Amino acid sequence: MRTSHSPTRTLRVLVVGAGIGGLCLAQGLRQAGFTDIAVYERDDTPEGRMQGYRLRISPEGEAALRACLPRRAQELLTATANDRHQRGLIAYDEHLQPMPAPTFDDPRGDDPDKIDAVDRGTLRRVLLAGIGDAVHFGKRLVKHEQNPDGVVAHFADGSSATGDVLVAADGANSAVRAQLRPGDETRDMGVRAILSRTPRTLAHEAGLPEVLRDRFLNVTGTDGLRLALMPMVFRTDPARAAERLWPGLELASPGDYYMSVFSVHQDLLGLDDAHFFALSGEELRQLVLARTAGWHPDLRGVFSHSEPAETYPLALRATLPVEPWPTGTVIPLGDAVHLMPPTGGVGANTALRDAAGLCAALTSVADGESTLAEAVDRYQAELVRYATEAITMSLRIAQWSMKKINVSATELTTT
Repeated sequence: MRTSHSPTRTLRVLVVGAGIGGLCLAQGLRQAGFTDIAVYERDDTPEGRMQGYRLRISPEGEAALRACLPRRAQELLTATANDRHQRGLIAYDEHLQPMPAPTFDDPRGDDPDKIDAVDRGTLRRVLLAGIGDAVHFGKRLVKHEQNPDGVVAHFADGSSATGDVLVAADGANSAVRAQLRPGDETRDMGVRAILSRTPRTLAHEAGLPEVLRDRFLNVTGTDGLRLALMPMVFRTDPARAAERLWPGLELASPGDYYMSVFSVHQDLLGLDDAHFFALSGEELRQLVLARTAGWHPDLRGVFSHSEPAETYPLALRATLPVEPWPTGTVIPLGDAVHLMPPTGGVGANTALRDAAGLCAALTSVADGESTLAEAVDRYQAELVRYATEAITMSLRIAQWSMKKINVSATELTTT
């Protein structure tokens, strides 16, 4: 974190993409004393595209957030984190008969201040807090150029920006990657998912059993269907927490809810992608209800009360293998280099680790302790290691829960 004695660092950093990883990096660089940071986001507003609701925060993800964010932002995330600490994964079949489930260790134990899950919208607003002057919306990258003086980013509105480095934090459909590494493609896992949100009170009124209310629940159907259900219970209402900890910062109050991810293999969906991705939120909700007609009624009640306006489709994809990009002034971060399915709950955490690692790398360059090439090589070597581990774990959980996916962890070996 920057203090009054932190040096001013003038390395010019362009960040393409104002997602979780890009914003965390910008926060970290600002705290480290960098004065020339600019983040460019193609969406017109901070709300942007729907990408989910609740995010699990791993020990590594929490460490990265605390390394990059100013103190009051950390306090705000702690205050608005999930009040029902993650109590492990429990598994059932569609009739609510218990099934074996993998276990996971959390070195944070029962620390009352740990951040083990957050609301995505709240996290995004906190990551934007204090750096609004550096974030530019409505900026769709069309190309970039590397030259002896650095790198130039060109946007669809005709504007451009020049920096010493450009960070590709622009997600799974990265425009930077498409130009720099046109042969790179993510692998389709053959799984289609429907993400939704259900108000917690309605889920309880519909009969969700007490034992299922405070845990990560996985339901595996005998017909190739899967449900993941995750609670989000705010310790403190975000709006009230902001009033106390960051007066003037506006946070929404979404209310406690469950995030659900309903998954099915494409072969069993009965719809091609053109039809599936054209369905409205209500049509997607009805699709889930139809496909779970034989499930236990206490589970179907959750689907019955899911919010159509907050329901959307998703294709599960993965990067196989994870490979470093050429050393230079263009540096990858997040899904642009290591896309993974949500089954492991570590995609965002891996991007946060990238942000903290790249912040440290660029700081060493600005301080003259490393050349850019040396720092980027070290950063990418670590990224390949831990991102490969994260994708491997995510694919193994997908294989356990879905039984049938189009890729396997053995395909992660770097060529």
